Order: sequence, then structure tokens, then C-alpha cells
Amino acid sequence: MQYRRAWIEGGTYFFTVNLADRSSSLLVERIDTLRAVTARVMQLHPFTINAIAVMPEHLHAIWTLPPNDAKYDVRWMLIKALFSKQIPPGEQRSASRRDKGERGIWQRRYWEHLIRDERDYEKHVDYIHYNPVKHRHVSCAAEWPYSSIHRYIAEGMMPRDWGGQPDKDKVSPYGEREPAC
Repeated sequence: MQYRRAWIEGGTYFFTVNLADRSSSLLVERIDTLRAVTARVMQLHPFTINAIAVMPEHLHAIWTLPPNDAKYDVRWMLIKALFSKQIPPGEQRSASRRDKGERGIWQRRYWEHLIRDERDYEKHVDYIHYNPVKHRHVSCAAEWPYSSIHRYIAEGMMPRDWGGQPDKDKVSPYGEREPAC
């Protein structure tokens, strides 16, 4: 079966990218490596990171690609490969990965979603920034150091107290419990 992806030049996309070992904390342990390889890929194949949150074992991001370019797959392949080259071998690898000479750091696939409109964009930005609270890494979204929420706060697009532990009696418009920071 062929997996179908949306390929829109200049599109804005939401991504979820996971490590193969979901119990790992490699992404935050090696955050400087992840930042460096992402910056290198951005030099080679420009794109804009609109929002991002890096968790220990997965990340969520919204990217906008340049006009006449829909190749987000090339960018993710390079980020994953360059990051993996910086990590000493030793991870568990399946027979299939060993046969193909692949590392076992990242899940092969990732989730992508083409952002449809402003409401969809806002919903996904909120999801990204709330994710560290959802996974109980912090009690308030602004406490998570590996998130673009700090840029949003600095630019006045979000209040510093946005995205706290949920109020059990309120549900937010994006399906999570209402923040109460």
C-alpha cells in the first residue's frame, strides 16, 4: 500500500516525529545536537519553524515551506540522518533495520498534516505548546524549555500564564482541559 501525503508547494504543515524507543529521553538530552542539525538543514533547504515543542522522545512542529517547494520529506530525512550520525551506536535495532544498514533511533514514519486555515493553524499551535503539560513534564506550558512558546510570549502572542494544569471543570476549544496556570 502506498502511503498518501499532501504535497503543497509553500504549504504549512504540522508534524509529529517520534524516536523508535518511546522510553528514551534522547531528544532533550541531545537538544543542542538536534538544534544544530536542524539549523544545518535549514541552511541547505530553507523553511520556517512556526511552532515547535521537543519532548524527550518525540517532537511536534509546524513548518512553512518556501514557494515552489513541497519537499518536507527531504528535510526530515536529513534531520534524522544528521542527528543519528552524532549519536554513538548502541540502540536496539530490528533485523530489518540491521539488514538495511539503518540506525534504530527514529521511527521510520512520521505524521504530517497540511494546515488548512487560520483556525486549524491556531489549534495546532495550541496543541504543540500544551503538549509538555499534557505529558506531565511541567505544570505550566511556559516552564518547558524546549518550546517555541517562549517566542510567542516574548512577541505578545500568548500570555505567560497560558497552558497550565487543567481545570477539571473546563474543556478548551482544542479538546484539552482548560489551562489554569
